[in-house]
Amino acid sequence: MNTKTLLFSSLLFVLSAGSVMGQAKRDLALDKSFIDGQLAASAKQIKVLAAATPEDQFPKTFEKGAHVFSGSRWWCSGFYPGTLLLLSEGTGDKELLNLALAKLKHLEKEQYNKGTHDLGFMLFCSFGNALRLTGDSTQFKPILATGAESLTSRYSPKTQAIRSWDHGKWKFPVIIDNMMNLEFLMQVSKMTGKQKYADISRTHANTTIKNHFRKDNSSYHVIDYDPETGAVIAKKTHQGFSDESAWARGQAWALYGYTMMYRETKDKAYLNQARKIAKYILNHKNMPADLIPVWDYDYDKVPSDSKIYSQRDLRDVSAGALFTSALMELSTYTKGKESTNYFKKAETMLKNLSSDTYFAKNGENGGFILKHSVGALPLNSEIDVPLTYADYYYVEALVRYQRLLAGEPLIKE
Repeated sequence: MNTKTLLFSSLLFVLSAGSVMGQAKRDLALDKSFIDGQLAASAKQIKVLAAATPEDQFPKTFEKGAHVFSGSRWWCSGFYPGTLLLLSEGTGDKELLNLALAKLKHLEKEQYNKGTHDLGFMLFCSFGNALRLTGDSTQFKPILATGAESLTSRYSPKTQAIRSWDHGKWKFPVIIDNMMNLEFLMQVSKMTGKQKYADISRTHANTTIKNHFRKDNSSYHVIDYDPETGAVIAKKTHQGFSDESAWARGQAWALYGYTMMYRETKDKAYLNQARKIAKYILNHKNMPADLIPVWDYDYDKVPSDSKIYSQRDLRDVSAGALFTSALMELSTYTKGKESTNYFKKAETMLKNLSSDTYFAKNGENGGFILKHSVGALPLNSEIDVPLTYADYYYVEALVRYQRLLAGEPLIKE
């Protein structure tokens, strides 16, 4: 080892050690036995789901006493193997790792799928975790690289955004959910050295800041663009109460997405956007005391003659799980009382999600970990049921907290 290499390695060690020490000093209210216990209970529960899942299918939900599965093309297909991988990491259970790797064989063909914007969910939550945990770059890097190329085929220089849907009457719809797929592109950019993936991610994030947010920092669900000029045609919702309401999971996608983009770029515009979103969701008058949000922040505006009136105050645990993981990370990029507030709120959410109110008893809930999520209430779809992505982000939050307890960095690449 030459002198320059030795000095560089020493610097990395010092920086890493300083980061770990800083995190270790944080006042952690949840102890190792609690976190490890929740991970173990989650692992036991997901094995129930695994036993019920057909070899070539992917779990979506458990509704009216029956499992609902999908093929690999469904946007949620990457969450189940991703959850298996995270639980394997958190518990050391090799059986879960093997279950995940077997399931990935039925998912890898989606790397060629140019008909969806959800390849971040489908491929990065699954193959991205597999690469990180196994180090098998020969097997997993080509899949991720091909998938990133498929995703960027949906990018338009005219709209400066990645198209979300190909269905409906939309011209060029972009949903706030799309922010979540940018981590996939940012990571593949680093992995391949191809700058275009990072450039597209930044451009999409910038376009979204410009057009998706209201003055109060809440987010629209859908922005429809003119594909020829890039002009905004309409600002709508698809899963929220109304076009002008704040659909809870949409706010969660936004918070998570901009927190992640700051991590990847260190661009303070993204950090500031994440902080604005966090302020909106945490200070809203309709945020419940246990911090697990109702499916739409404007649920109290639902008129009494609406078909959803009787269900207007249902919780969405999937949004709560996303908030938990995102706020935990955001706390590491802020300081003082602000940082403490984010972290303590995340801890409260994590503890409450782990309570009997939301955490399923072993063998119940079809083997899904969390109860009480809402897919799309106005569409009468997946109402007050478990959802595979709620489980994924809950387990991600547990694993992130476990790292802090061990004095390790919150994020591992």
